[in-house]
Amino acid sequence: MKNYETVIGLEVHVELATKTKIFCGCSTSFGGDPNTHTCPVCTGMPGSLPVLNKKVVDHAIAVGLAANCEINRSCRFDRKNYFYPDNPQDYQISQLYEPICQNGHVDIDVDGKRKSIRIHEIHMEEDAGKLIHDEAENMSLVDYNRAGVPLIEIVSEPDMRSAEEVIAYLQKLRTIIRYLGASDCKLQEGSMRADVNLSVREAGTEKLGTRTEMKNLNSFKAIARAISNERQRQIDIIEAGGRVIQETRRWDDTKEESFSMRSKEDAQDYRYFPDPDLPGIFISREWIDEIKASEPEFKDEKKRRYVSQYGIPEEDADIITDSKHMADIFEETARLCGQPKKAANWLMVDTIRILKELSKEPEDITFAPENLAKLIKLTEAGTINSSVAKEVFEKVFADNIDPEKYVKENGLAQENDESALREAVQKVIDDNPKSVADYRGGKEKAIGFLVGQTMKAMQGKANPGIVTGLLKELL
Repeated sequence: MKNYETVIGLEVHVELATKTKIFCGCSTSFGGDPNTHTCPVCTGMPGSLPVLNKKVVDHAIAVGLAANCEINRSCRFDRKNYFYPDNPQDYQISQLYEPICQNGHVDIDVDGKRKSIRIHEIHMEEDAGKLIHDEAENMSLVDYNRAGVPLIEIVSEPDMRSAEEVIAYLQKLRTIIRYLGASDCKLQEGSMRADVNLSVREAGTEKLGTRTEMKNLNSFKAIARAISNERQRQIDIIEAGGRVIQETRRWDDTKEESFSMRSKEDAQDYRYFPDPDLPGIFISREWIDEIKASEPEFKDEKKRRYVSQYGIPEEDADIITDSKHMADIFEETARLCGQPKKAANWLMVDTIRILKELSKEPEDITFAPENLAKLIKLTEAGTINSSVAKEVFEKVFADNIDPEKYVKENGLAQENDESALREAVQKVIDDNPKSVADYRGGKEKAIGFLVGQTMKAMQGKANPGIVTGLLKELL
């Protein structure tokens, strides 16, 4: 079989973090009862007129600048005509002829190599509603709450060649957008969605193959599986002497298969024309400069600073700075307790463990840096031992409790009185002659059991360092 190269471009839709929709005052909050966040404008009622939400433009400019795009000082909206039940106006207000951002790029790192992925454009548009298919009743229901929610669509050039590059690109975009506060980019809630345009060609040739577009991709794992499946499907067609058809396909992640939805439309199929109800937008240089000046310190710069300023490993800094929320918690905790490496360790180990157990993301962390800093101080001062500290942290994570009050109220302070511990250690020695004999016979690990028994007798509140020293002394 011939060697084939995969060519991939992405259309990434991002719901923007505004309180109201792009052209009306309806709420954009996720999860409301069906059709409760609606009005005549976002349901396309005759005679209703759109009014642009300025915050949408602010977010679009901010993302464009962070993605190294040119900001078009003059842009406008167009009507994209298509007829689906979840599109109440029978057209979508979007941007074709004069998008707000063009000619950008983001850099990704895959297998130790840096690559620049070009961005063709970023444009603003409104989201459609959502169809709910009830197979039992043989009907489809429509929820217009999402109709009119502001989107930016980030259109890349076909510069990616593997699923690994696609995931790296999406992760980089997500990190940038979250740092800006422009969106929460939750794939599972649809606030970040990627359509994959993929074709294959014989390795070494320049001509692009016929592309297909895959939709319904709501996780990085689903995207990787869909790319692998579609690549092989197209190769099989070509090897069998067939011809790949330009079409839109729906990915079913449960079945790990894609299904044809419709032939792929081109721009002329949508009969675009300038929207007559919305005036053009002029973006002043002062407006752009103001947004540029408000940019945060992004992940790459923050990561380098953490390594040099705090002396934490590069791998730890990479994980912590992947979330601006976690990075903010780390910096404030380090400032309050003066122990940056300890702060990093609590976030890298226990925090990430609990997040994985609960299937949550770093953005879902609710505990205050002050309480993590107090916990670190209690541990460093020897007020509590490491096992109690882990127990207290579980409460800090879940309920944001004050560790100092919790330790005092629950009697969890560590026992450091050597005379009291000596009595407990002696009793453990007397009650465990076999382990004592094992230790004296050269089995060093036996002391671990004796330490554990002492800790158990002291209800976990003994100082393990003192216990170990006393055991060695008495043995």
